[in-house]
Amino acid sequence: MDLKRYLNEEKISVSDEVIETLERFALLLHEWNQVHNLTGAKTVAAIYDNIIDALYPLTFIQIPQTLLDVGTGAGFPGLVLAIALPDTDVVLAEPLKKRVSFLKYAAMDLGLKNVKVKAERVEAVEHEAFDMISSRAVTNTKLLLDLTFRISDAHTEYLFYKGSRVFDEVAQVEGQMSYDIIQKDQRNYLYIKKEI
Repeated sequence: MDLKRYLNEEKISVSDEVIETLERFALLLHEWNQVHNLTGAKTVAAIYDNIIDALYPLTFIQIPQTLLDVGTGAGFPGLVLAIALPDTDVVLAEPLKKRVSFLKYAAMDLGLKNVKVKAERVEAVEHEAFDMISSRAVTNTKLLLDLTFRISDAHTEYLFYKGSRVFDEVAQVEGQMSYDIIQKDQRNYLYIKKEI
């Protein structure tokens, strides 16, 4: 499968240099995954699917200056977004040691100067308010908002990669929030916008 063609089909616009780095990331993850079992994506094609899933929101979000990804796992979406957004400072919060080792190695190997890996749970992250906080398959929306309260403010936007329960989860959040739910295949992208 040709990643460039795949990105073009989805109207995801990134440079050839970014595509090359994404391809290197996919091969690196595929290699590590055979030994360390970091992700359910067992083939390069499956990793490409996850890359497209991670990058699709670039078609509708405002590009942040700072981004925190909660529970990055094998790099989705945080490390992939960091590759595509070299001018964004990205912090990856991941408590599992083998995943942290991979993320640190990948960031170094791919020359990603905009990435910091924090080997801790999000509650322990010390930082000023982020422009955007992302997360895929970590916990429910209300809990994610509660856990990141100290590192967000009225200008923080959220990008949560969700499944079918997103509508119930949004209903459980108290107070007004401005959001969109963008649906694509089996994915619901919950994009919570900053207060105007």
